[in-house]
Amino acid sequence: MSEANRGVRGVDPAQGTRMSVGFIGLGQMGAPMARHLTGRGLTVFDTRAEAVAPLVKAGARAARSVAEVAAHAELVSIMVRDDGQVMEVGEEVLASARPGTVLAIHSTIRPGTAEELADKARRYEIEVVDAPVSGGFMGASAGSLAVMVGGSDAAFERCREPFGDWADLVLHMGPVGTGTRTKLARNLLHFVSFTAAAEAQRLAEASGVSLRKLGRVVRHTDAITGGAGSIMLRPTTAPMKPDDDLYDILCHTRDLGEKDLTLALELAGELGVDAPFARLALERFGTGLGLAVDPMGDADD
Repeated sequence: MSEANRGVRGVDPAQGTRMSVGFIGLGQMGAPMARHLTGRGLTVFDTRAEAVAPLVKAGARAARSVAEVAAHAELVSIMVRDDGQVMEVGEEVLASARPGTVLAIHSTIRPGTAEELADKARRYEIEVVDAPVSGGFMGASAGSLAVMVGGSDAAFERCREPFGDWADLVLHMGPVGTGTRTKLARNLLHFVSFTAAAEAQRLAEASGVSLRKLGRVVRHTDAITGGAGSIMLRPTTAPMKPDDDLYDILCHTRDLGEKDLTLALELAGELGVDAPFARLALERFGTGLGLAVDPMGDADD
C-alpha cells in the first residue's frame, strides 16, 4: 500500500483503493449505520421503499434486490431480524457476490449461524465476519457504536476502516463466531441489569424516593465510574492470588459492596420489599470479583 493511502479512512489495505460498500436491512439500526457510509458509493436494499428513499436522497444507490447489492459491493453488510433472515439473505449474497467479497453480519444471532454461513462462503472464496454492534439507535445515529468482529485477520483489516465510519470502537475478537459470543455476553449484563434496576426502583419507591431522581443519579455516576464495566479488568474469572495488583482494590470493593448490600436488604426487610437479586448478589459478590472463599465462608484474604 502506498504512503498516500496508509491510515486513510475507507482504504482497503489489500487493494490500495476505496472499498465499494453495500448495506442490506435499513431498520432502526441499519438505516443510521448506512447513512454514515453514503460517501463511499453506497448501494442499499430493503424490502420497504420508504426505508430506502432517505438513503438515496443522501447519496446512496438503490438496488432492486439483494443480488444487485452483492454484485456491486466488495463489503456487504446485513442487518436483518434473526437467524433465519441472516441465512436467507446471506445465501443470496453468496450466490451473486464476486470472489474476495467480505460479508458482514451485524444482526445478533446464534454463533453457529455465522459459522455455518462462513463455511458455505469459503466455497465461493468469500469471507464472512460476524460483527454485531452495541450502543443502540443513539450510537448508530451518532456514529459511535462499538463493533465486535469475528473473522480472519485479513477480513478484519479490510472491514476496519469502513466500520469506523459508524463505530468509535472496532475490536477484533477472534475467528468467526467470537463477535457474536462477545455480544451475547455483553447483552446478558445489559438486560440482567435492567431486572436489577427494577428491583432497586421497587426499594426506592417503597422508601418514598423519586424514581426519576434516582435514575439521574445512576446515569450520572455510571458515566463517571463505568458502571459494571469498571470491574471487568482481569483476563480470567479464576480466583486471584494475593500478589495480584488488583487484589487489594477488589477486596476493598468487596467489603464496600457487601456492607451496602446488607444495608439495602435490611431496608427491604423493613419495608416488605422482595429483593432476590440483592440476596443473590450478596451471596456471590466476593467470588464474582475473583476473591476465593474458604469452606467456613470467610474471604481468603
